[in-house]
Order: sequence, then C-alpha cells, then structure tokens
Amino acid sequence: MQPAGNSRKKLVIGVSIGISLLFLCFIASVSLCWLKSRNKKKINEETPSTLGFFHEMISYGDLRNATDGFSSINLIGSGSFGTVFKALLPAKNKVVAVKVLNMQRRGAMKSFMAECESLKDIRHRNLVKLLTACSSIDFQGNEFRALIYEYMPNGSLDMWLHPNEMEKISRPSRTLTLLERINIAIDVASVLEYLHVSCHDAIAHCDLKPSNVLLDDDLTAHVSDFGLARILLKFDQETFINQLSSAGVRGSIGYAAPEYAMGGKISVHGDAYSFGILILEMFSGKRPTDEMFGGDFTLRSCIRSALPEQVLDVADELILHNGLRIGFPAAECLTKVLEVGLGCSEESPGNRLGMSEVVKELISIKEMFFKARRGARR
Repeated sequence: MQPAGNSRKKLVIGVSIGISLLFLCFIASVSLCWLKSRNKKKINEETPSTLGFFHEMISYGDLRNATDGFSSINLIGSGSFGTVFKALLPAKNKVVAVKVLNMQRRGAMKSFMAECESLKDIRHRNLVKLLTACSSIDFQGNEFRALIYEYMPNGSLDMWLHPNEMEKISRPSRTLTLLERINIAIDVASVLEYLHVSCHDAIAHCDLKPSNVLLDDDLTAHVSDFGLARILLKFDQETFINQLSSAGVRGSIGYAAPEYAMGGKISVHGDAYSFGILILEMFSGKRPTDEMFGGDFTLRSCIRSALPEQVLDVADELILHNGLRIGFPAAECLTKVLEVGLGCSEESPGNRLGMSEVVKELISIKEMFFKARRGARR
C-alpha cells in the first residue's frame, strides 16, 4: 500500500500535465486563428487597390441569386482557375457571364488579380469587357472571388471550329464561312496589336486559344481570359513561371510558345506563336493536339509541307463547301492565310511576324477576297 503523500503527489503532477496540455492547445488554436485572420486581412488589403477602379461592386448573394445558386443549368464554360456561369442581373435586366474562381486551386488568387490589373485600364472593341467583380465571403465563410463580363451569345470560337465535339444543345446552327474566319482572325490580330504596341505598357496575353476567343451577335471576336496575362514592365518572372507550371500551361498544350516550356522569357512573341497556331487551326479544322500528330509530325509541319500545291488537302472541308463561288481563288487565299500562321509560329521568337504586319497582311487577303468575289459575279 502506497503512502497517501505519494498518491497526492502523483495527482498533482497529473493535473499539472493536463493543464499544461490544455494551455498549449489553447495557444496553438489562438495562433492558427491569428494567422488565418492575418492572411485574410492581407488578401482583403491587396484586393481593394486592384478593384478600386470599379464604380460598383456586386455581392456574393446577388451572384448566387442571379445564377440560381450557381446551377449547372447556367454553366457555360470552365477553365484552369474556375467556372463560368450565365447570369441575369434583375436590377439592370442584363445578362452577363460570371467567372467564379476556384480559390482552392493554386494560383487562382494571382489569376484574379492579374485579370483585374490587366483589364482595368485598357479598352478595345475586340476585348471582352470586364464589367465589375466580387471580392467577398460565401455563406460558408470561405473566400469568394468572381469576375463579371459582358455575355457573348455566340459562345467560343472553339465550339464553332469543332461542332461535332460539342453537346447537341450547344452546337452552332451552321459552320463559319471563309470570310467570317478571316474577319475573326483580323479581330484577334487587331486586339493583340493593341496590347503589344498601343498600350502604355505592353501586355502579353499568354493563353491565346480558340476557347478564349468569344463571339457576339454579329460574330465579332472578343479575346477573353487574362488570368495569365502579364504587363511586361511589371511582372514577376519567377511567379509567372511557377504559375504556368502549376496550372496555366497544362490547359494550353499545343498553343503555348515552345520557349515558355523551357523557362524562356515572356514576350509578345509568345502571343504571336499562339496566334499562328490559332490561324492554322481555324483554316485547317484540326487541333494542334489531334491524335494524328506526334513527334516531329505536328499541325505546323503538316501544313507547311502541303503548301502551296496541296493546300486544299489540308484545308477544313467545311470551308470548301460553304461560301465559295465558282471562280474564287480559294487555294490562293487559303495559302496566304496559312502562310501568315506559319510566319507567326516560327520556332525562334525573333523570326515571328509582328502583329502590326499580320493585321496589314490579313486585311490585304480580305480585300483580295472581295475583289475576286466581285469579279466572279460579273
């Protein structure tokens, strides 16, 4: 039988240890709450400086109601960092597109900030207009970020180029004519020229592809999704490369400039490469990631080897059966357009065509189109 003094001593030690553990748990909980609060405060301190140019912000509740609780019925697209919903804003009786960022995805906050920063001071008829943004907390207390854009009723260029891959409900009612494709190419080239040459600080879009080119009622093209864009005099090179490797480049394989995959410097030449691949896809009807391509046999090498004699063999068959009249020099027109695409997508960045030169060349091809069509009517 142990003495009563030893029992009391053990009891005191046990109680002391228990109190110490409880105290340590309390300190840990307080520290975690403080760190979480500090991080949220840091985010909320950064965001207003970027969003201050909006005259009117919108709440999480308003967006939730406008999208019927972010219903899948209103889902119109998805990307590297979030999903896009169609929404009706009752107060303005206006249909908009709401891009909801997935804040659990690494790089989503940087994407949100990059898009706001890139678009706040630029205006061009071929840019999707950023109307406002939402920086808030959802009903579960989580960080919520969303961007609200003009709604483009004719969807993306991607769904027009590859209608057979789309769900029946979203398929275009017809295919794009040769002239419409040339007009879209001019629209996209014009906005890239603006970003590269006319802005106070040159802007590289960094993620140009058919799904990021949207079409309005008149099939006028509008470039969207500036989540990877960089203002070239201000960007953080290391941050950009990390962001590309974590999320951005994976969704754009086939369009991203080859130097980016090797950690090369970001430049307007990277956009030129992506535009060149976009042109080749628009007029051949084939994705650069098509399973027919592999190794040294790429979309670019396929088209380059076919020009000029076999150009009709690599052209999108839908073009040849839509909008071409007898006497129209389809082969010559397609050859010139595809040559622009090849010139933009040269392996070496310094050898690629500049966008000002591209705009002039495409307009010249369009004028040739009209001249030939008028001659065929006589």
